[in-house]
Amino acid sequence: MLDVKRIYEEKEKLTELLKRKGYDADFDAIIETDEERRRLVAGVETLKAERNKVSAEIPKLKKEGKPVESIFEEMRTLGDKIAEEDAKIKKAEEKLFDLLAVIPNVPDEDLLSGEKENNQVIKVVGQKPEFNFKAKNHVDLCTKLGIIDYTRGTKLSGGGFWLYRGDGARLEWALLNFFIFEHLKDGYEFILPPHQLGYDCGFGAGQFPKFSDEVYWLDCDEDRKKNRFMLPTAETALVNMYAGEIIDESKLPLKFFAYTPCYRKEAGSYRAEERGMIRGHQFNKVEMVQYAHPEHSKEAFEELVGKAASLMEKLGLHFRVSKLAAGDCSASMARTYDIEVWIPSMQIYKEVSSVSNANDYQARRNNTKFKNTKTGKNEYVHTLNGSGLATSRVFPAIIEQYQNEDGSITIPEVLRPFMNGQEFIR
Repeated sequence: MLDVKRIYEEKEKLTELLKRKGYDADFDAIIETDEERRRLVAGVETLKAERNKVSAEIPKLKKEGKPVESIFEEMRTLGDKIAEEDAKIKKAEEKLFDLLAVIPNVPDEDLLSGEKENNQVIKVVGQKPEFNFKAKNHVDLCTKLGIIDYTRGTKLSGGGFWLYRGDGARLEWALLNFFIFEHLKDGYEFILPPHQLGYDCGFGAGQFPKFSDEVYWLDCDEDRKKNRFMLPTAETALVNMYAGEIIDESKLPLKFFAYTPCYRKEAGSYRAEERGMIRGHQFNKVEMVQYAHPEHSKEAFEELVGKAASLMEKLGLHFRVSKLAAGDCSASMARTYDIEVWIPSMQIYKEVSSVSNANDYQARRNNTKFKNTKTGKNEYVHTLNGSGLATSRVFPAIIEQYQNEDGSITIPEVLRPFMNGQEFIR
């Protein structure tokens, strides 16, 4: 959520930056509503001052034996007027809140306009694997090895679901344990959050109201603000842990990670690049989140990018890092770098981690602050997040990049300790 003061001061600049995201901001309506709110507040303060003045005269008049009934009547009239104006203020505040709530985060100034076509590859790690045999795709390999059961996953839950079986389940669990081990080693606190969240979590993360139709709702109340939903990512929970609180500045940055399944309505398509587990309704992910001091926000972002890339390097996978154009960043983010792994059978890179900085956008929505010892004021923290990592694309990448001519899969060395030393899936 944007700061109204900033809109007054940087209206033209904000309008231009938001256009890079493809959003045409109507700041005139916001300013008009805020000015009306200010006018109403000033009027109520005048009425309250008058009421206090009249109220202070009553004891004096009583002491002098003068009648006060007319003054009481005046007080009642003033009280009714104040209540009426307070209701108008509340209505104006709600209107202002709703206008601000739908505006996306302002992209950082160095981001290019446009969407995917203007994303910039800033780093490539490793070489594309080359095979001296006819390589197979991960769907055929997993099916033949019996480690992923697409047929029974669909039988149980419909399209976009699958079962991990045997060594497939063990490989998935090894990946998750490897990620957890690495984050604990780096001093991040492990969180296992609820999978069912209230509406305020979706709003605070910046996903609602715009994307409220993209999650699975659990309750049937017509007012979604009273309902719960299945978390689409652990970020939605983690960035709301301190909602409405003031964090001790000395504790910043707060560093968390969580393991959860992620539940999303997005369905797999019939395109070749969406086969298997590349896109589904439920997948596993370890998510990193930081609450950072604004002065160290950029450092926190680079740390998260480095952590996500380090996991990929240790897995020995070929990947690249892309800086997203403004229009390809999500609505709540000011900056995003994607970690994209190479899928040989598709001859394309697929995102396995998005590392993003929301600056103070999410903190303003859920009112998360810290006490700045320099200014003595309560200020908004910056929130950052990054997948560390999502397995549903890392798993296929391992299967394809580590495949052997005999149809077996070599298990990456860093995962072997989590699979009792096993070296191959045959």
